[in-house]
Amino acid sequence: MTNKLIVGSEEWCSLPGLGLPAIKARVDSGAATSSLHAFNIVPFQTDGELWISFEVHPLQNDRSVVVRHEAPVLEQRSVRNTSGISENRYVIREELVLGEQRWPIELTLTNRDAMGYRMLLGREAMVGRVLVDPEGSHQLGDVEPAQLVAMYAALRTERTGLRIALLASDPELYSNRRLLEAGEERGHRMEFLNVKQCYMRLDPQNPEMHYRGGNVLERIDAVIPRIRPSVTFYGCAITRQFESMGIRVLNAAEPIKRSRDKLLASQLFVCHGLSMPVTGFASSPLDTKDLIKMVGGAPLILKLLEGGQGRGVVLAETQKAAESVINAMKSLNANLLVQEFIKEAGGKDLRCFVIGNKVVSAIERTAAVGDFRSNIHQGGSAQAVRIRPEERKLAVAATRALGLDVAGVDIIRSERGPLLLEVNSSPGLEGIETATGKDLAGQMIQEVERKLGWVRSCSTPALVAA
Repeated sequence: MTNKLIVGSEEWCSLPGLGLPAIKARVDSGAATSSLHAFNIVPFQTDGELWISFEVHPLQNDRSVVVRHEAPVLEQRSVRNTSGISENRYVIREELVLGEQRWPIELTLTNRDAMGYRMLLGREAMVGRVLVDPEGSHQLGDVEPAQLVAMYAALRTERTGLRIALLASDPELYSNRRLLEAGEERGHRMEFLNVKQCYMRLDPQNPEMHYRGGNVLERIDAVIPRIRPSVTFYGCAITRQFESMGIRVLNAAEPIKRSRDKLLASQLFVCHGLSMPVTGFASSPLDTKDLIKMVGGAPLILKLLEGGQGRGVVLAETQKAAESVINAMKSLNANLLVQEFIKEAGGKDLRCFVIGNKVVSAIERTAAVGDFRSNIHQGGSAQAVRIRPEERKLAVAATRALGLDVAGVDIIRSERGPLLLEVNSSPGLEGIETATGKDLAGQMIQEVERKLGWVRSCSTPALVAA
């Protein structure tokens, strides 16, 4: 007869040292290390030793409960996450309580918002103590919702803050979910508005914004536009209407329009003296050969003026291929830029996340084998990186040139220094939050607060477990 605990695929456990009386863990014997959802991870020194402070949302689909903790760092370990991205994670040791037993385990800290479960229990923590029955769940007992409410009642944040609307197309998109959750976590009333379901009343005395069903949108303090390229015109019109009503927006309509027009954006970058790959643009097919020559010849990059997220970008490796693609696009009345190919970049670029004229996070993206585009959603990989001062300066200057509050700035490293590729006014959060572990959605909400002069009440409940 074994004395080992028998657990299912998911179990309730507790981490008393962190102030977590109940947290549901995904049991995964295929994963070596255990991990805990953490964000706002900040390293610091205490008596010459490395410590970290971090925050935890212990409950699934609920960011109103926040637990803060400080712990000494055992080590930093490279771990490959479920997306195949290698992360450098901090490792801490905490006591695990599972059923009637308790023992110390090692936990890596990472942002698990995309995973659902706030904790993963790996095999190293279970060796010699646990047997897994993958068909079962909650073998050691379940925790009722009412019990969770009572356990975490003192830590729940009341939503007494701003009313913030997220103007987008898909509420289930990772970036949109994160922004809604981050706003709720900080006590704000968040509302999702579908771009296409908004319509406006143009009246100098009483301008209004209506929503499908005849509802008049009132008492909104701020709007965060996240406009898809396919609805740029209408999305900017709606954003402009909110602006005319005196409502603060995080990225105004005109800067969004500038960022979506690659030619206009490139011309603005040139006017501000920002370094970028040599770029050409022409209207007539008769100018194709000279256009190719002016950017250094093949290989070269072709970009549709209104493409986004790596779409509409083609590498032409020969003169003949370049001429064929350019002339084919022009015959379809499609406008495109011809741009110098930076061979020494080796399929890598930098994504700098800028909020309020400050680079708050950065990753290096590497293209998948056989591709030259480094976009993560197209098979590329990413890792957190410390960028150079000149790269930081270029990212901030590019954001200012377009007039954006928030931007994802893409930079490529070349033999003549950093070169600006483009600026995204609705940068995705999943890849960069996953790679860096930073709560960028929360920082965007903080920028809204700053723009409105709103100060979070110091009475907001949160537990610091030391």
